[in-house]
Amino acid sequence: MKALFDEFRRSLKRPEVEEYVDLYFNRPLAFLFVKAIYRTNITPNQLSVVSMLLGVSAAVCVGTGRPGLLPAAAVLLAVSIIIDCSDGQLARLKKNGTPLGRLIDGSADYVVGIAMYTGLGLALSAGAIHPALAWLAVAAAAASNIIHSTTFDHYQTRFLAVINGDTSRTVDAEIDRYAALLEGEKSAGNNPLRRWAIGTYLRYTRFQKRISTRGIPTSAYSPEYRDEFARRNRKVIRMWTLLGPSTQGTLLIAAALLGRLDLFLWAMIVLRNLWGLISYAAQVHVTRRFERDVVPSAV
Repeated sequence: MKALFDEFRRSLKRPEVEEYVDLYFNRPLAFLFVKAIYRTNITPNQLSVVSMLLGVSAAVCVGTGRPGLLPAAAVLLAVSIIIDCSDGQLARLKKNGTPLGRLIDGSADYVVGIAMYTGLGLALSAGAIHPALAWLAVAAAAASNIIHSTTFDHYQTRFLAVINGDTSRTVDAEIDRYAALLEGEKSAGNNPLRRWAIGTYLRYTRFQKRISTRGIPTSAYSPEYRDEFARRNRKVIRMWTLLGPSTQGTLLIAAALLGRLDLFLWAMIVLRNLWGLISYAAQVHVTRRFERDVVPSAV
């Protein structure tokens, strides 16, 4: 049993950066699924595609506007999230993750997001809410989702990069790596769809940099600072996890099961934006104090 639990922990990024709903529900189920398929030829990229197809199917059920299909949408979305968790776990256990895999995983998430918010707009605009108001609320929720997911992903990646001493995982390094990859793809005249995916991810990463607090200095990646960085940032990174995509998906599942999709929009536009502002203020405070007290030479 201990060996199985240790293997489960190795399949995680780090418990501190995992969303609560993932850590205690989605990832344990995903781990069992991964164990069942581990010796097959199924790849993480294939799991990403399956997750995307299930998520889009859930969005179609929502978009019909038929209340009787909302439970089915909730189930499809729940399974989609679990499989979305499993692709990364499989890649970490098999140690076969690639930059292309991250692109596919991220692109699949955005395809599901676009489909789901389109479905929400169609469903709500056909109901009691005025169509213009419904689409405006959906657009506001979608914009909020982009900011939430991007910001959470940035601080999650930065936390992991610092505590692992991996400067190749910084946002600047990621931008340089994918910019070079895109130039290589253009020079070789490779698949336009692949170039579009790389270009989209590059724009996404640059957007991450623009909306984040300024970067942690390179000196903070040295072993003498990592433990202190982790200690000071552990609470605030837990705050950011509440803005992650699985938590958003769980809110949508709950709203679908209740038959009140409008509650999801209220949660996205009001509650999560308020939490995002609180988390950002906390992050600015922690970052400035870390730079001042621990790495004063970087200020």
